[in-house]
Amino acid sequence: MANETKTGAVTAKTLGLSSKTRRKVSPRSFAVAVRAQLQNWRQGTVACKGRSDVNRTNKKPWKQKGTGRARVGTARSPLWRGGGVTFGPQPRVRKLSVSKDVRRSVLQELLWDKLENSRIIPLEINWQSDAPKTADAYKALKNVGLDCETVVLFVAPHDHRSQSSFANLKNVSVLLFDQPNAYDLSRGSYWAFLQEDDKLFKEMVGAWN
Repeated sequence: MANETKTGAVTAKTLGLSSKTRRKVSPRSFAVAVRAQLQNWRQGTVACKGRSDVNRTNKKPWKQKGTGRARVGTARSPLWRGGGVTFGPQPRVRKLSVSKDVRRSVLQELLWDKLENSRIIPLEINWQSDAPKTADAYKALKNVGLDCETVVLFVAPHDHRSQSSFANLKNVSVLLFDQPNAYDLSRGSYWAFLQEDDKLFKEMVGAWN
C-alpha cells in the first residue's frame, strides 16, 4: 500500500517545476522548522500563585521564641497547606524564529518528497447540496483510494462547505492555502486539493521554489 501509485497524481511537470531549483535540506533544518512551529503555537498562559499572590494573611502565626514550635513568619509559606507554590510556572512568551529561506526550503523538500512518490492527488467532488455533507467528501476520497490514508487537504479560505465536510473525517487534516507549515504538511501520507482549486495550489507551491 505504501508504494501504490494513485491514479491522477500530480507531477512536477504538471506544476511547472524543475528539479534544478530544488534545495537540499538537512534533517536539523527540518527539525528546527517543526519545533519552531510547535513552540510558537504555545500560549504560555500557565501560572501558579507564589507566596506573594495567595489570598492569606501575612501576620506571623505565633511569636518567634518560647512556644516550642518551629519558627514561621507567614501562613503564605510554601511549606504550609494553602500557601504559595515554590518556583511555579509563570506566563512568558515562547518564540523561536526560523529564516524565510530555511522555512521555504523545508516546504519545498516536503513538496518534492510527495511528487517523487506520486502522493499529491486532485479530488473531484459531486456535491449533492449546497450544505456541508461528509458523505460526499468521503466518497471523493474513496474514489481515489484515500479513504484509509492520512490526508492533508488544502482548501480555499472561503470554501466553508468543504472545510466543514472534510473536518468530520478522522484521517483528514484540513489546511487553508494560506496556512502551510512544516508540522501539518509532514503529518499526512498524501496531499490533496479540489480540482477547482488547482490554480490556488500551483500559486502556493510556486512560492516555495
